[in-house]
Amino acid sequence: MIDQAVYRKVAQKIDSFRKDMIEFQKSITAIRALSPTSGGEGEWDKVAWIKAFLQKKGLNRIEQIDAPDARAKMGKRPSLIVRIPGKSHQRTVWIMAHTDVVPEGDLKLWETDPFEVVEKDGKLFGRGTEDNQQSLTSGVFTALAFHELNIQPEYDLALLLVADEETGSEFGLSYILKHHADMFGKDDIILVPDAGEPDSSMIEVAEKGIVWIKFVTKGKQCHASLPGQGINAFRAASNLVVRLAKLYEIFDARSDVFAPPTSTFEPTKKEANVPNVNTIPGEDVFYLDCRLLPEYRVEQLFSEIRKICDGVEKEFSVSIEYETTQKEDAAPATPVEAPVVQKLKQGIKAVYN
Repeated sequence: MIDQAVYRKVAQKIDSFRKDMIEFQKSITAIRALSPTSGGEGEWDKVAWIKAFLQKKGLNRIEQIDAPDARAKMGKRPSLIVRIPGKSHQRTVWIMAHTDVVPEGDLKLWETDPFEVVEKDGKLFGRGTEDNQQSLTSGVFTALAFHELNIQPEYDLALLLVADEETGSEFGLSYILKHHADMFGKDDIILVPDAGEPDSSMIEVAEKGIVWIKFVTKGKQCHASLPGQGINAFRAASNLVVRLAKLYEIFDARSDVFAPPTSTFEPTKKEANVPNVNTIPGEDVFYLDCRLLPEYRVEQLFSEIRKICDGVEKEFSVSIEYETTQKEDAAPATPVEAPVVQKLKQGIKAVYN
């Protein structure tokens, strides 16, 4: 059961941080923490700012884990661990968030500067304010509430602020699990406040598998006025994009645990092919974002994709190669009866009644 007196003190303290949390969001949003894969320098500056902020507030039990990455600033991708000692050390309650953000995309589609927070109608707008800085901010100020009130949590509390979540986690959580797995205990509770509803009516206990696939279609370049002398890779690739929609029919299982309840297969990024209008491209590159329900394996997906590619190759006399740029099978779902889920339900009930 929740100690109501402690809960009220911590909740009131967190509420008192409202202006501080907004300023915190403004400061970290202004630091463009993009993965080198997305054309950025990584998370170094953002993590350095957060670390200095925490130390200034008196939170000094901080560990930094640096994953080597020659492409990034300082050649490193930093992740932070911030600890608040509890009454018992039998387990640690982890709150995990990530420090990197996705690219801002076409600036013409933004009404404001994406790296300058705008407060409007009780919401904060800016790149990363929701994904994932709302989690990061809530975790930081929860820890600060315990620290400033000098209240020991029942168990050790730790923030895990990881790098590289948006482009595969190789230099973030995957690196930590590979080199520092012993810092997690079998009885630990791990919260990842990365998705949900504004009223906390949804608790996510499972995630789909993820596969990002790069398709390269090769034909023969020629002048657009003489199409018979070439093979239009763009046309063939466009046909392939349409045919890949058949994956929705093949992998048609449904599960109400997920939203949406089906696997998804969506064409997303497309690379430039030719720089001028009057050239038929001999090569075309696009990407497919796939999210698979746990009952499906990546190998099944590749088998069906190969069949679809074979059909396009035959009809258009092109060659099609594909490769994964990210691949993770779905992890086992957390049982609804698990202690972490039940404790979270109790907490949500205490806050929202």
